[in-house]
Amino acid sequence: MAIERTLERAMQDAQAGRLRQAIDTVRVAMRLSPNHPTGIRVLGVLLLQAGDHEQAVQVLRRGVAQQPKAADLHSNLGNALYSLGRCTEAAESFQRALQCDATFAPALFGLSGALVQSGDAAGALDAADRCERLQPGTLDVQLRRVDAMDVMDRHTEAMALLRQLMERHPADALLHARLLQMLNYAAAPEQAFEDAIRGYARCIGRVPPFGAFDRDPERPLRLGLLTPDLRTHSVGYFAKAFTDHVPAGWTLVAFSTMKAAEGDAMARAFRARIPEWVEAGPMDDEALDRAIRERRIDIVLDMAGHSNGNRLRALDRRPAPLVATAIGHPATTGHPAIDVRLVDSITDPPGSEGACTERLERMDPCFLCYAPPEGAPEPAMPAVDAPVTFGSFNLTAKVGPESLALWKGALDAVPGSRLLLKARSLGDPGTRDSLLARIRAAGIDESRVELLAFVQGVDAHLALYGRVHVALDTTPYGGTTTTCEALWMGVPVVTLPGARHASRVSASLLRAAGFGELVAKDASDYARLAAWAATDRAWADAFRRTARERMRASPLMDAPAYATRFFGALRDAWRWRCAQA
Repeated sequence: MAIERTLERAMQDAQAGRLRQAIDTVRVAMRLSPNHPTGIRVLGVLLLQAGDHEQAVQVLRRGVAQQPKAADLHSNLGNALYSLGRCTEAAESFQRALQCDATFAPALFGLSGALVQSGDAAGALDAADRCERLQPGTLDVQLRRVDAMDVMDRHTEAMALLRQLMERHPADALLHARLLQMLNYAAAPEQAFEDAIRGYARCIGRVPPFGAFDRDPERPLRLGLLTPDLRTHSVGYFAKAFTDHVPAGWTLVAFSTMKAAEGDAMARAFRARIPEWVEAGPMDDEALDRAIRERRIDIVLDMAGHSNGNRLRALDRRPAPLVATAIGHPATTGHPAIDVRLVDSITDPPGSEGACTERLERMDPCFLCYAPPEGAPEPAMPAVDAPVTFGSFNLTAKVGPESLALWKGALDAVPGSRLLLKARSLGDPGTRDSLLARIRAAGIDESRVELLAFVQGVDAHLALYGRVHVALDTTPYGGTTTTCEALWMGVPVVTLPGARHASRVSASLLRAAGFGELVAKDASDYARLAAWAATDRAWADAFRRTARERMRASPLMDAPAYATRFFGALRDAWRWRCAQA
């Protein structure tokens, strides 16, 4: 009975916020009874709550070995594996839990999330639907349904469900944030954006002022990078330039909200360059706010916006005198604590300030600087006898009716041409079927279209550009990393800028690289440019042969000059902040 009383006391400590004390108490008790079934169960749960996922996996594996019919142990093991990004293993654990108890709702909930991440969105939606029948009206379960629909590019249904949820939970900022993120992919009217931004801001409410701080505009500054993506990720290719060239008077502190995979070379390089590193993923918003304040951060730079892994809600109480956002989100955030957004005059031309909740700091000629993957294969032209092949390696979520209408114009302009589409999500049958339906609806003969899913390794991914004559940008949400990768592989990219930041990034990248002739004026010009770039063999050969040299010599890859502009823009924003009442 003594260990049961000890375990009960530990759970009381955990509920009171003394989580580490609770874990230590259970560990001491289990020295005398290392295989106590309740002790293993409690320790596994506490380690999960503390974010010690590796240890939780070890403990919970012992538990399921002892009690193979315990649905809760299998489910918690799935949660620990999911938190480590081991989603396929997590799904297997959730399935074992459901074999023990087909109505165990936490396992269905976990299975839905794991299947979304491991490429089975239809299975994820089925699991979420089953969970919803057991727990009707549960918000988190409905959000799992939104996730699955989103992955299958069923955005109209996903946004309709989100709006229903927002009517029932009007003060839930997460719902408004999800809608804001999805609207980037849709050809929605500006009013829809404005309404969503206002709704999100209302959920956040009034943000308190920071309070007293040293208002010396020229003093040394501590810049906190709040991001999940200092790792092998699209954002990482654009963060390298400024983290490589930090000027005197600046100190970088990373608040990493997502742990990188074991052996991630880019993550190791970021850790080596950034002198202070905080693993912020396990922290709740209050603890993260406190961590930023304790490290005396002058400027917090959010690098995620509303994308996955963001921690915007940790900014609700304004943990630093100045809060900025850059790189990771293609639109205004709408968060009332964010003061400044780094852009350029192409992505956000003068006059666009009214559509943004932040002050715009323009970093002309481009708000980005590209660092290509090391060891990328050399550019190679398609075979001389290969049919003209247009390509897009963008997310399938970006391939909507507007993109397909442009692409049909390009295909029609070059009889016999083909379209090669590659995206990881195309390994999911539901996503693939959804895209094919959109292709048919656009009037494109699907026999002219080839769909490719995931290929192993960055080199294999980049080598596929050797099959593409011209890359076609998407709209209204264009490419960023995909645009740069295509150019790096010597493939011209044709884009048509729209009214939004998200639709103008490729134009900024192309002009910065010296390829402004590929920026179309309208839909007919898009088709004309695509056909010309694909069929003028002498021009195409020269482009593929010289593109890398031209990029290296351009502002798009001039890291020292970019860092000067980047830190200069933040210094200007700091001066502005110091001058505020």
